[in-house]
Amino acid sequence: MRWKGRKGSSNVEDRRGGGRRSPLRGRGARVGGGLGIVGIAIVIIVQLMGGDPQEVLKKLPLNEPSTTVQSAPKGTQKTGNSQEDELAEFVSVVLKDCEDVWNKVFREQVRGGSYQEPVLVLFNNEVESACGFASAATGPFYCPGDQNMYIDLSFYYDLKNRFGAPGDFAMAYVVAHEVGHHVQYLLGTTREVRQQQRRLPKVKANKLSVMLELQADFYAGLWAHHAQKMKNILEKGDIEEALNAAQAIGDDRLQKNSRGYVIPESFTHGTSAQRMRWYKKGFESGRLRDGDTFSARRL
Repeated sequence: MRWKGRKGSSNVEDRRGGGRRSPLRGRGARVGGGLGIVGIAIVIIVQLMGGDPQEVLKKLPLNEPSTTVQSAPKGTQKTGNSQEDELAEFVSVVLKDCEDVWNKVFREQVRGGSYQEPVLVLFNNEVESACGFASAATGPFYCPGDQNMYIDLSFYYDLKNRFGAPGDFAMAYVVAHEVGHHVQYLLGTTREVRQQQRRLPKVKANKLSVMLELQADFYAGLWAHHAQKMKNILEKGDIEEALNAAQAIGDDRLQKNSRGYVIPESFTHGTSAQRMRWYKKGFESGRLRDGDTFSARRL
């Protein structure tokens, strides 16, 4: 991805530096209770894309959060770790590209719509949000309660080394996916899904979670479509890196690798094939109306 020398976002809150150990070292699977994650298989999924949305959505308030979390200064900070500082600059540029794209898309494709830019919180090891406490093992996640995204940058190395999805555009896909969840919040999709899930048995509620996640994948692809047209960001192999990441974090692949078999009824994010298909569809389309996973005959 062509990103060096370009402007980063002003909506980055850098809380790094206060942790008890380096984020580039190994970490355990301790997970914040505020996100309601259960079981090793779910932890693996949570590590990748911000938690079981069904559980998260059930626990979050419909209205503005009552919890106030102390903010850090805006913008990326220098920590002395050159690799991590460069990665922080990279995700800041990706976020800026997301802001520019979604401001344009809302103006052109959302009637009466006005895009509200989210804040990206960078942290080491653990963080407090309006959704509760989360450790680095939670992975990147979006919190509707405060409309912030949270990323421990060591996830980049997990994505590369543990899940076999290297490349800067794999990480760009992760950021764009979480921004996609923010778009869903602004459009009212998150609230509607949560309300429906409360009335449904777990298997059907899980299916809604899959639709929500696949739509966020579509939005990530849509972002790449418009960012390329607006800024010519893509280098050879970038889209393949994103598709490889989408494939690596499919529910079927994760469950197969962790337990040796799959339980489709427990899927909350979609299969590898589904995630790749919807990301690719978003990249090829660029139109919001084509991302209605809830009405699609084929996921």
